[in-house]
Amino acid sequence: MPKRLTEDQVRAYNEDGFVSPVPVLTGDEVARLRADLERGEAVAGKKLGFPEISKSYLLYEWADTLVHHPAVLDAVEDLIGPDILVYHSTTWIKEAGTPSYVLWHQDGKYFFLEPHLHVTAWVALSDSTVESGCVHALPGSHKWGDFEHRDDLGEWNMIKRGQGIPDRFDNETGVPLELKAGEMSLHHTDLVHCSRGNGGADRRIGLGISYIPASVRQTGSPQATALLVRGQAAPGAFGAEQRLDREMSDTAQQAHAHSVGLFRARQDKGAQMARQATA
Repeated sequence: MPKRLTEDQVRAYNEDGFVSPVPVLTGDEVARLRADLERGEAVAGKKLGFPEISKSYLLYEWADTLVHHPAVLDAVEDLIGPDILVYHSTTWIKEAGTPSYVLWHQDGKYFFLEPHLHVTAWVALSDSTVESGCVHALPGSHKWGDFEHRDDLGEWNMIKRGQGIPDRFDNETGVPLELKAGEMSLHHTDLVHCSRGNGGADRRIGLGISYIPASVRQTGSPQATALLVRGQAAPGAFGAEQRLDREMSDTAQQAHAHSVGLFRARQDKGAQMARQATA
């Protein structure tokens, strides 16, 4: 029996490539975690941006809380089993009234992991609606194969490399994965999905957490790091990240810079290899 999801939700994930919404946080938790995030921005004197939006759980207590949250992990376990690593995370913040977007893409295309089993938990700290630019998905697209991606370095593209699937799905709307603050969606690494600008009056804030089963292996080099959050890790498969001890400490910032640097190097090298293969 599933721990958090229903059998119908597990079936929907397998058939459609996603399940949404899944309640995980109380109202008090949402208020506290969002306040912690925005308090950190106030201390830094700037909005959260790169590189801090990558692997935020290595820097900030609010993100560490989310990646270890039992309700989140129980739902993820229902899909990928009890031995769970966090391979990456991205803090997705769309400011109110901005055209920030993410092109149609597949996460697995630029993660360079085998087999493609990872699941993204997108946890909302504010309402994520069609108006505010929620994720849109193409049901069943995780079964359609691996699509070519190209770089798009548009000013408002939220993915640093700007990778997206060219032309093929430009006229598709997809299914909006609307979430209330405290809910999450779960989607497969090969699901084709995107998001559009925020026309609402509030920031759209979410943490996208890339969970992988311990059986997954890396392809290519350099070898990246991952954080064990439940169960046991396979020896030597990933460099081991240590759980955050104190927010924004020197040790935390050094560990974050190291892990993000390896992740970026893998993305850049992998993208170059992909371009050479299709040249």
